[in-house]
Amino acid sequence: MSATPVLAILQVRMSSSRLPGKALLRTCGKPLLAHQIERVRRCETISRMVVATSADVSDNPIWDLCLTLGVDVHRGSLDDVLDRFAGAALPFAPEWIVRLTGDCPLADPVVIDRVVHKALEGGFDYVSSALTPTFPDGLDAECLRACVLAAAAAEARLPSEREHVTAFVHSRPERFRLGEIRNGTDLSALRWTVDEARDFVFVSQVFERLYPSNPRFSMEDVLQLLDNEPMLATINSGILRNEGYYKSLQRDASPAPQDME
Repeated sequence: MSATPVLAILQVRMSSSRLPGKALLRTCGKPLLAHQIERVRRCETISRMVVATSADVSDNPIWDLCLTLGVDVHRGSLDDVLDRFAGAALPFAPEWIVRLTGDCPLADPVVIDRVVHKALEGGFDYVSSALTPTFPDGLDAECLRACVLAAAAAEARLPSEREHVTAFVHSRPERFRLGEIRNGTDLSALRWTVDEARDFVFVSQVFERLYPSNPRFSMEDVLQLLDNEPMLATINSGILRNEGYYKSLQRDASPAPQDME
């Protein structure tokens, strides 16, 4: 297989403790994961995409869906997400890797492309749209050098660093050159990710209102919808951002498998 300049790796599994099977919950006739893949495929900077799921039998439905959609799939460790992620990259020999998570069906191709452009053009090792949260939660995207991912996979020891793929990198600014993109307006209070049942209700409402007439709807289109119907944003308000990551930091002293996507 020839080298891939920019590889997107979308990590996803079925066994979320907060909302099991969320990736295959359906809206507008498609699973959320299919919607996210459709949106990521519109990115101009991504050469190829692979879904990284686990080898556990519970993730067979994800494998089946990806085969139907014609998306490459890698299956690895259920609990060591960093190892799974690194394994997904190996066959493609990429120079750069875009990390995406399967709880973001409203992922915006424009935001992802901005992250990749900054990484490629700015001489960074790692660039994120969420180092300083200014985008809605759920529009997170990260781009890092493949050699940096390999170093993290070889050296990371803390459970939180094995569970959250890029934690080893962005917690070491003295070693890696970190970059970020920020939105012009702070929209970090908005929650567009899917971790709870209320999140799914919100995202479903967004798709049902926008997707039938405009399948390529953007972040700006969602913001306009919320301006027109402000009560939509209250459906899933009040949920802590990055709750899973904070819990994993607390578990570093005594690790136990929890949400990783």
